[in-house]
Amino acid sequence: MSEAQAPALSRDEAFARIRLLRSPNVGPVSYAQLLRRFGTASEAIAALPDLAGRGGARYRPAEVARIEDEIAAVRKLGARYLFHDSPDYPEGLARLESPPPILTVRGDPALFTRPSVAVVGARNASAGAVKLARHFATALAGEGYAVVSGLARGIDSAAHAGALAGMSEWGGTIGVIASGIDVTYPPENLDLQEEVATRGLLIAEMPPRTEPLARHFPWRNRIIAGLASGTLVVEAAPKSGSLITARLAAEAGREVMAIPGSPLDSRSQGCNHLIREGAVLVQSAEDVMELLAGFDGAPRSTFRESEPLAFAPAEPEDPADVAGLLGTAPVPVDEIVRQSGASTGAVQTALLELELAGRLIRHAGGRVSLA
Repeated sequence: MSEAQAPALSRDEAFARIRLLRSPNVGPVSYAQLLRRFGTASEAIAALPDLAGRGGARYRPAEVARIEDEIAAVRKLGARYLFHDSPDYPEGLARLESPPPILTVRGDPALFTRPSVAVVGARNASAGAVKLARHFATALAGEGYAVVSGLARGIDSAAHAGALAGMSEWGGTIGVIASGIDVTYPPENLDLQEEVATRGLLIAEMPPRTEPLARHFPWRNRIIAGLASGTLVVEAAPKSGSLITARLAAEAGREVMAIPGSPLDSRSQGCNHLIREGAVLVQSAEDVMELLAGFDGAPRSTFRESEPLAFAPAEPEDPADVAGLLGTAPVPVDEIVRQSGASTGAVQTALLELELAGRLIRHAGGRVSLA
């Protein structure tokens, strides 16, 4: 697991980390930059008002009472926090350029140690695709794989149900949700989500009581892609969250697989496009297991995202003047660096100050825009 030698967190620092991440306008990228710059979450919290002031806004960190309430809610659910440098933090997630700083998890953490495959696809899936997803997941879980998906309608639900039906002593299923760990979406998956949490493992990056918003789903998708050695897309339209997951998996150096479908069905066009662009065509669970057996980080698929997903924090420097280069359309941070002529550190410092001031939005894929 990541950073196995990291010293155990004190109770006060763990509390401060949660408070830092829950403070206004602090996301995974700015959290990592702040910890790197100040060393501890406590020191970072103390610096927030000054940093936001440079970005043009007054600032108050998250209230202590709010964090106390959140921690009590997590404990009441039987869940726990998992920090990015904990010994049992998943290796696959740790290798992402922007790993989730803090996860809330409920269920069996031993599933993090299993070979894993993400199974994703359309919400409005065809009956045939639902049957395929269930069949694949049943077979994979029976052979000791952890089947990872997003607990959405359609393919996701079928993947979880199939894995639960076929799980062996070692295999199982991991559900990653875009809401707080105490919120079910869609509502009809209440029983399924509870079964995933009790028999498998349920993961949330958002705080408890958070309802899922559209902007949360790409961040959830990066967790799905990061947990698994490979992502299998069963059925997907040309523009869908499943293709975002596949692109994030490719960028992370994981295997990307797709099941082909009829060109007459729009729900197959996304998978057919992935195959044309280099994803591996699979037709059985055995094909998937053959690809992932002993996966060493060298995927057979040649599908790649065209733009780099630049999440990594740089060394802090005096901020560059980049506000004039930003608009409401998301652009890659790398492009801001190129156009500004400033160093990566200077650009990242400027973006951090704008974000804390509420003037910047970060998007999955290392892109930013004005709020």
